[in-house]
Amino acid sequence: MPKSFKRRHSRWYEVVLFNQVFLFLLGYAVVVLLPAWLRWGSVLFSWPLAESPLNTLLANSAAYILSSAVLRKFKRFHGRSSLSFIIPTMLAAWLGVVAILLFLREEYYARQVLTYSFLLANLWAFAGYFLGLRYSKPKLALVPFGRGMELADTSRAVVTVLTRPDLDGRRYDGIVADLHSVDLPDEWERFLARCTLARIPVFHTQQVIESVTGRVRVNHLSENIFGALLPSSTYLFIKRVVDTFLVLLAAPVWLPVMLVIGLIIKLESEGPMFFVQDRVGLGNKRFRMYKLRSMRMDSEKDGAQFAEEGDARVTRTGRFIRRTRLDEIPQFLNVLKGDMSLIGPRPEQIAFVEQFEKDIPFYSYRHVVRPGITGWAQVLHGYTADVDDTSVKIEHDFYYIKHFSLWLDILIVIKTIRTVLTGFGAR
Repeated sequence: MPKSFKRRHSRWYEVVLFNQVFLFLLGYAVVVLLPAWLRWGSVLFSWPLAESPLNTLLANSAAYILSSAVLRKFKRFHGRSSLSFIIPTMLAAWLGVVAILLFLREEYYARQVLTYSFLLANLWAFAGYFLGLRYSKPKLALVPFGRGMELADTSRAVVTVLTRPDLDGRRYDGIVADLHSVDLPDEWERFLARCTLARIPVFHTQQVIESVTGRVRVNHLSENIFGALLPSSTYLFIKRVVDTFLVLLAAPVWLPVMLVIGLIIKLESEGPMFFVQDRVGLGNKRFRMYKLRSMRMDSEKDGAQFAEEGDARVTRTGRFIRRTRLDEIPQFLNVLKGDMSLIGPRPEQIAFVEQFEKDIPFYSYRHVVRPGITGWAQVLHGYTADVDDTSVKIEHDFYYIKHFSLWLDILIVIKTIRTVLTGFGAR
């Protein structure tokens, strides 16, 4: 490896790490230390600290570290704007530490300082987001073979298409290459090896495409990717326990709401309050899924069909509960039974599953996890109305399975709140 190449780039990793640590510490000083200093002044430099400033510093520190970690994790998923995650993340972090203080019956802490830190944390995160858009777009060098050229026009980064296996003295945040391309010459492979030894990140094209789109393409799966798509059995078990606990904990809220809406449905139109339908779930097993009835009793007299925009089969109450997703409340019963999870790919009707398995490669692989009340495809793509829409939805489902984790589930919860408030994708 040429010494000049290594000399130019060997410090890249250290510089990036230093910048990240510096920004984290600067943010800590602004968000945590500044409000405390304005409140208590030189008292902060005396030891031991009084109980009130100590508890407040610990609470603000915990909230700042937690929110920073969560926002950093969120950046891994789906390269669209993360702007909408900032306030919910900060709110959850600071409400969480306040809840802990109340649970411990701790009386000595400064609510005003906590409030100021929460506001400053939001300002710091928003400032970082907008400055990042303007000044911190990643600079990527693109190896022009295989699927790499699909990223040439992306707006998420400054992309330079290389014409020869050399960086020509320029610094890049990473190299993007289709590592599975059979057309990749030996000299380019040696170039990628030199980049790796110089601590310059080399990204597989598929990684970057998935990050930008939030989808795993079903037409390019290989045996290795099937291994990557296998979800964690440990997290599957933890998720099942958490789902059950949360549904039971919230039962005093959702159960009366379900019964009241059910009574309104029966008063408005003939028929039962529930709509019960066979769906396909974990391991391709069939189960009976419950919903509050939003359509007339004869809605499927001509067989299973997609709901359309302004569907005449939907009742007046049905339009409201479909838009607000209240018709999904009875699926909490499916969660308790173990048929469904709170988060996962939406379960499809048997007729549609049989059709999609013929038309879409690897369709049944989405049944490797429990179906969910909400999911990655629902919050990004919305409602599907045909096979083409479903193909895109499946790619979102595969992305969810591949990145199956607590962080992605938290992100889906935040996006679901937006979906419920805006009615995105409802029909």
